[in-house]
Amino acid sequence: MAEEIPKLVVESVTKRFRTRKGEIHALDSVSLTVREGEFICLVGPSGCGKTTLLNLIAGLDLPDGGQILANGKSVTGPGSDRMVMFQEPALFPWLDAFDNVMFGLKLKPHLSNKERREVATYYLELVGLDRFMYASIHELSGGMKQRVALARCLAPNPRVLLMDEPFAALDALTREQLYGDLQRIWQQRKRTIVFVTHNVREAACLGDRVVLFSPNPGRVQEQFTVELPRPRDINSVDLAQHATKITRALKRHLHPDLEEVAE
Repeated sequence: MAEEIPKLVVESVTKRFRTRKGEIHALDSVSLTVREGEFICLVGPSGCGKTTLLNLIAGLDLPDGGQILANGKSVTGPGSDRMVMFQEPALFPWLDAFDNVMFGLKLKPHLSNKERREVATYYLELVGLDRFMYASIHELSGGMKQRVALARCLAPNPRVLLMDEPFAALDALTREQLYGDLQRIWQQRKRTIVFVTHNVREAACLGDRVVLFSPNPGRVQEQFTVELPRPRDINSVDLAQHATKITRALKRHLHPDLEEVAE
């Protein structure tokens, strides 16, 4: 039996940025492997390189050292196999929800217009917007806009979905509802997801695996497997225990001097 090729491989990736105030060492020798259909969360404080790594996987930027492989091929630029969902929905306000999703399907030129319409309808129903398909963007709440953005990312059927703190700007009740929706969609579609967040409990709620980053420069410090049944409730005691364990590790890596004093 042939060995399964990982969906994503990050090999000793380094990234620096030059600014007016000098050079910023964003990532240092970061290595990571993501399996087919895995949901992983990248967690760490601001400035630890999580979003930088996501942009490199998306092909929006290139590493200064190391390499990134998607399906065994080197990532040298953006591709329809990798879609990015940002913190802001970035929807076209002059298009309704349906046409925003249809716009994303331009990445599939082989589909007929009838097939595109069927796909757009399917994914808007999947994210629970079947009653709001033709609503103007300004008529939608923040959570509904993110649902449209999610449908637009899923519709071209990417192999990998890259999510950069997509729920950070939403209120707590909307976030909790979307946690359930995203888990349901992931279980149905089994897409590979790389999810960036600074919220440890959110990561424990969503991820099969939580990858802990530390800053200056950004490095992978620890990885945690979350073996809890789905769907997960972010307010459950078991999930809180996982989150506490990850939070303690994060504090230990950020403030090792305090750990020594405590001992």
